[in-house]
Amino acid sequence: MKRFLPIFVLLALWTTSAFASSGSVTVTAPKNNSTVAQTIQYVATAWTSCSKGVSAMGIYTAPGVLVYTVGGASLNTLITLSPGKYTTTVEEWDNCGGAATTNVTITVGSGGGGGGSTFYNLQKSGGWTGYALSPPSYQICNNCPGIQFSMTQGIKSPSLSGNSTQFWIGGTTQYGDALWNNHLIGDFSSQGLPDSNHTLVPTLHNFTYDVEFYGSNLELSQALEFDINQFVNNQGFIWGHECRIAGGHEWDTWDNVNQKWVATGVGCWPKSNAWNHLTIQAQRTSDNKLLFQSITLNGVTNTLNITRTPGSAVGWYGVTINYQMDGNKYQNGYTDYLDQLNFTYW
Repeated sequence: MKRFLPIFVLLALWTTSAFASSGSVTVTAPKNNSTVAQTIQYVATAWTSCSKGVSAMGIYTAPGVLVYTVGGASLNTLITLSPGKYTTTVEEWDNCGGAATTNVTITVGSGGGGGGSTFYNLQKSGGWTGYALSPPSYQICNNCPGIQFSMTQGIKSPSLSGNSTQFWIGGTTQYGDALWNNHLIGDFSSQGLPDSNHTLVPTLHNFTYDVEFYGSNLELSQALEFDINQFVNNQGFIWGHECRIAGGHEWDTWDNVNQKWVATGVGCWPKSNAWNHLTIQAQRTSDNKLLFQSITLNGVTNTLNITRTPGSAVGWYGVTINYQMDGNKYQNGYTDYLDQLNFTYW
């Protein structure tokens, strides 16, 4: 004898099938098939036909590996992945039992490289300009007799490449500083990339500053500063990173809006009489914020994930880097060397 489902069950099944919700996920960052740094910003929104709306969204880094969830129909977050290729999935779940997904394939770079183009051995390149910075304002000083500094390229020892650059600061002005700057891309480029039509600089979002530094007595340094700077669309993005040594053995990062250094809580203990390998990763996010991603010193990585608002800048486009030496309370003279200074951008 044939058996039939009760009519109310058939109606329930028909109703569920006929009126099942549909939805979609739009991912604006990262881009599909892109190469990214190890810290990745995900930005996505969801839509559903369910009258009760979207319940939540999430990110999978592999099938069944859910690494992030958030309530509502939008997400904007950072996740950190090891180097490799991933097919990630952003999913939305609605309040009617429906779901939708969008896959995003990314290649995560290693060691802060993240793909892109690289300038190699910038310590021996042309284009460096040195300035004195005098307290208390620390504006560039054209006549600062109490602050002495020098830069000498082509040093064979100490050196890793056989061509390091020597930097020295001394004088009599307490806490006097010396800054060296190089315009790499855009206006005033020293590397043959003037970008006069502004077709390159606005497209750049990821930066890696990678360098070896050496000092025979680093404890005489109040601080050493390594900066990445981008100027675009009348905004100034200064990823300032300061290793306070005599100042307290801690990393600070620069607050562009309030013009001050902010402690990170991450220790900074470079070694004297040894080469110290430093890698800094930074990003201009898709919504034009500064993201201080990570600092790796002598093989130890500290993930920062600090997001800040840019400052204002008028009249020019470009990407530059800085190296700065800060004098201590006695302005004791000291010498540093930079080698294998590489800068990657994409």
